[in-house]
Amino acid sequence: MKKENKSVIIWLLSGCVLLFLMVVVGGITRLTNSGLSMTDWHLVTDTFPPLTDAKWQAAFDEYKKFPEYQKINIHNDFQLADYKFIYFWEWFHRFIGRIIGLVFFVPFVYFLIRKKLDTPTIKKCIVLLAMGAFQGFLGWFMVRSGLIDNPDVSHFRLSLHLTFAFITFAYTLWVALDLIYPERNINKILPLRKIARYALVALLIQIIYGGFVAGLNAGLIHNHWPLMSDGEFIHESVFIEQSSLIKNLIEGKSGVQFVHRTFAYFVVGIILFLFFKSKKYTLTNTQANGINTLVVFVFIQFLLGVFTLLYSVPLALGLIHQIMAFFLLSAMTYTLHRLSK
Repeated sequence: MKKENKSVIIWLLSGCVLLFLMVVVGGITRLTNSGLSMTDWHLVTDTFPPLTDAKWQAAFDEYKKFPEYQKINIHNDFQLADYKFIYFWEWFHRFIGRIIGLVFFVPFVYFLIRKKLDTPTIKKCIVLLAMGAFQGFLGWFMVRSGLIDNPDVSHFRLSLHLTFAFITFAYTLWVALDLIYPERNINKILPLRKIARYALVALLIQIIYGGFVAGLNAGLIHNHWPLMSDGEFIHESVFIEQSSLIKNLIEGKSGVQFVHRTFAYFVVGIILFLFFKSKKYTLTNTQANGINTLVVFVFIQFLLGVFTLLYSVPLALGLIHQIMAFFLLSAMTYTLHRLSK
């Protein structure tokens, strides 16, 4: 790591921490059904929540005009205090998003003026800024789907919003790693790099289906393991819930859960394959540490997934499962970087 890059690296890693926090708060927002509490989208105004009783009541009255209240919460004795709770989490989620925008843009301009960024890093940072802007659009696009007729967001849009946040985090970490390890890696092992790339794709598919499970609340059914129900590896509803098998696997609760729980074995398998394959090569310390960490993290994540399912997605376990996915992606990004550069 070059000394002149230290401040830029700290900036990028700070962005990683904020993106991690954003996804954690987003997970709480989803698990507490708070995502539709703010019914409009203002980029600059509404930076802070209502500060008077009158403004709180006005926001609550506006919320009452939308499907979530009219079709669900009106029957649950939903009061202003309840609304303040769900409003907080959605507001906090958006507030962190605003902070992330400032943290990425303002230092970028500063480093640009001070000529602390070389041309490749400038290009990568512009990509990061574009990704951040697009992520904000995806948030609006997701929330919008739950404010029209259906009192819930589209699970496709939720998964897209979630997965792109993970990808943005991984790319930010990759850019930081480029600066932390500026030297050429002479131990570039192509067979392992290829496996690691496949493992990354598999992990991203699993994250996409994790978003589907969250969006459809598919973790609240078939709370058995290793079978979906007593005596059945594949529950019959996987095939009959929707009009076609494809729809069952991307729109049906049972089908989506089946793919997510079954594909987890494949993710574990390909990472174990990478681990055992790596024993045939002489690795650097960073390469070996990356792969070893990856194996530990994937087993922890697998167990968390099992217990989250068995206990019907309690808030704490659901959140920890999502956090561990972040750690697993971090280890995957680090490992692939060390096998590639």
